[in-house]
Amino acid sequence: MSDEVKKHKGSKMDKSMVGDPVWELMGILFKSHPWHGVRLGDNSPDIVTAYIEVVPTDTVKYEIDKITGHLMIDRPQKYSNTCPALYGLLPRTYCAESVAEFSMEKTGRQDIVGDDDPLDICVLTEKDVSHGDFLVQAIPIGGLRMLDGDEADDKIIAVLKDDAVYGEWRDITDCSVKVVDRLRHYFLTYKDVPGNEKSHCEITHVYGRDEAHEVIRRSQEDYEKRFGRIEDMLTVALRGELH
Repeated sequence: MSDEVKKHKGSKMDKSMVGDPVWELMGILFKSHPWHGVRLGDNSPDIVTAYIEVVPTDTVKYEIDKITGHLMIDRPQKYSNTCPALYGLLPRTYCAESVAEFSMEKTGRQDIVGDDDPLDICVLTEKDVSHGDFLVQAIPIGGLRMLDGDEADDKIIAVLKDDAVYGEWRDITDCSVKVVDRLRHYFLTYKDVPGNEKSHCEITHVYGRDEAHEVIRRSQEDYEKRFGRIEDMLTVALRGELH
């Protein structure tokens, strides 16, 4: 294996792909798709790799384009809402049947479905970051059980690994109530239009580390059911083209 390939090994390739010339070449030549091409991490769900789309200073709502992997403007922020944390997604996660089942179990409702999106994550840090479109190592400490209509739309709450202020937190009970309330307020109002009486979103629970881990694991299960192993499918396709 070349030195260049080894340099890319940690971020570009699964351990099972090491030595495969197709994936060695892919890791050198191409940037990974933030949703499908980045690994959640060997230590997940204790420590996860998160892709950040939005930072607190953004005046527009950025979102990954799921086909190309590029960051695009989803919508301008029409009112004074600004996200109080780094906000993005967890790679290779998907909210479908398993995530919805857990939400129904915890809420007692029977009409919940997954939102067919990657699992969202908020990452707390003391640092000011100027723009999104980057990866971070984060430690999940809890989450918000959010429903957008009848769709499960959980928001995992995490802290930036080694952050000077938040880095030692390990559960939502370590987090200030005011910080949680700020996150709750943002997600309960970020889709509201002045004059509309009924809120589109609701948060039924604030949960701790163990439930956050369960939601992450279920979102990984939903991803595998929906997409399978991306590496296996691409390897077959690429080798078919090469031969």
